[in-house]
Amino acid sequence: MVLLLILFVAVERGFFPGINVPWGQLLGANTNAEIVKGQLKLAPGYRLQLFSDDVPNARFMEVTRRGAVLVAQPKLGQISLLQPDQDGDGAADDQRVLIDGLTRPHSLALFEDWLYIAESNGVGRVPFDHSDGRLAGSYQRIVNNLGDDGNHWTKTIAMGPDGWMYLSSGSTCNVCEETDPQRATIMRFRPDGSNLEIYATGLRNSVGFDWSPKDGALYATDNGRDWLGNNFPPCELNRIEQGEFYGWPYANGNRVPDPDFGVDAPPEVQQKIANSEVPVFRFRAHNAPLGIQFLRSQEQPIYYHEAALVALHGSWNRDKKDGYKVISLHWDEHGDIIAHDFLWGFLDPQTDTVYGRPAAIAEDIRGNIYISDDYAGAIYRVQPGESAQDTTVATPHFSGPKKPLAIDRSAARQGEKIYRQRNCARCHRYLPLRDLSRKYTLKQLADTFDTPTPPMPNYGFSNSQKRALAHFLMAREIEASEQ
Repeated sequence: MVLLLILFVAVERGFFPGINVPWGQLLGANTNAEIVKGQLKLAPGYRLQLFSDDVPNARFMEVTRRGAVLVAQPKLGQISLLQPDQDGDGAADDQRVLIDGLTRPHSLALFEDWLYIAESNGVGRVPFDHSDGRLAGSYQRIVNNLGDDGNHWTKTIAMGPDGWMYLSSGSTCNVCEETDPQRATIMRFRPDGSNLEIYATGLRNSVGFDWSPKDGALYATDNGRDWLGNNFPPCELNRIEQGEFYGWPYANGNRVPDPDFGVDAPPEVQQKIANSEVPVFRFRAHNAPLGIQFLRSQEQPIYYHEAALVALHGSWNRDKKDGYKVISLHWDEHGDIIAHDFLWGFLDPQTDTVYGRPAAIAEDIRGNIYISDDYAGAIYRVQPGESAQDTTVATPHFSGPKKPLAIDRSAARQGEKIYRQRNCARCHRYLPLRDLSRKYTLKQLADTFDTPTPPMPNYGFSNSQKRALAHFLMAREIEASEQ
C-alpha cells in the first residue's frame, strides 16, 4: 500500500509520464446515477438499456437457449445467471449465483448440454439444463495445471467450428521470454479435455477471439506492451492461423523489432521476426481491446451483418486516457477493415473522468447484444431498433450486500495493526476508501487483496491477514458513519 502511495503521488506530479490510471478501478468505482445520467451514446439504429447494475467485476458472458445471460465474475470466484427480461422493463427479471468457489473464472462456453468454465489455472465443465437455467450435475475439471502467475492470468475459451475448444492464455509479464510454452498463446483441446495443444504463439494477451461468419477465419484481439510511449505499439487484431507466430516479445505491430528483445537480436530471432504474422488491423496504442463478437443474428441492421464488435477496455499507460468504448469493425469488398464507434461515453474527454470499462460482448439469436462493464459492475443490453427516447443510459450504482455485516472485533484489531505496519494511511489519505459496505461483502473485500488491479501490488497476504484487513476496514467505515 505504501508503494501504491508512492506511485500515485509520482503520477500526480508527472514523474512517470504515460501513467494515467482510472483510480476508481483500484478502489471500486464510486458512481452515481444522477451525476452520470446521459453519458452513454449509441450508434443509430439501436436502443440501449441497463440490464443489470449488480454484477461486480462482470467479464465474459454466454446466453442460454432460453435467453438467460451467464456472467463470469473472476474476483468473486463465481458465475451469475441473469434471467431474461420477460416483463419488458429492460432489466433482468431475476439474478442469482449459479456456481461459486471457483478460481478466478473469466470465460464461459455452452456446448451441447455442458457449461464450460475457464478458471485461471484450468478448465472445468458441468451439465447444464437450458430449460430452467440450473446445473444438472457435478462440476469437474477437465484441463488442469495451467499457469496463472504474473500479469495476465485470465483464460478465455470458445468452441470453434471445427469441434475443438479454443483457449487463450496471456503472458506473465509486460515483455519477456516465457519459460512456460503455454503462456502468450492460443491453445485448443477436445471437448472432453483431451489432446491439449498449442495452436498459435507470440500473442502477448489475446483476451478475446471469435470466428467470422463470412469466411470462418479466427480473429483475436491482442494487447500491446507498455512503456514505449503514448502512441506505440498499437494493440492488434490478428487473423489466427495454426502454427503461426505473431511477434511478441521480439516485435511489435508490423514487425518492428522490440527495443528490449528484438533490436540487435541473434540471427535466429531476426528470422523469426521476419517470418512473423502482422496484424490485420491496428487499434490505437493502449486501448486494451478485450472481447470481440461477430454479429450473426439476421435481426441486426444490414450494415452490421457479419460486423464484429470489440470492447476497448481503456488505457492506463498513457498521458491522456483513450479507449473506453465499444467499436464496430466492418470488412469491405477488398478485405480492408473500417472501424466506427458503436457505444461510447464511458470516458469524458474533457475531464478524463471514467464512468465504465467495456470488457466483453455476447449476442443472442434475437439480436440482443449484451455488453459487460467490469468497472461499474454492469451489463448493458443493446437492441436493434430506434429508441423512443434519447439513446442514453445512466451509468449504474453499486448494490451492497443483502445482509448486515458481522464484524469480528478481534480480527479488526489485528487488521488495524497490519494497516499501521504498512503505513496504509499515507496512501489512502490521497485515495480514500469509501462505501466499502455498499460494494463488497467481507469475503469479497478480503478477496480483492489477491487480485489487485495494477499498479497496486500484490502483497501476498495470508488468508487470516486478508480477513483481518477486511474486518478492520469495514469496522472503521461503520464507526465513521455512526459519528
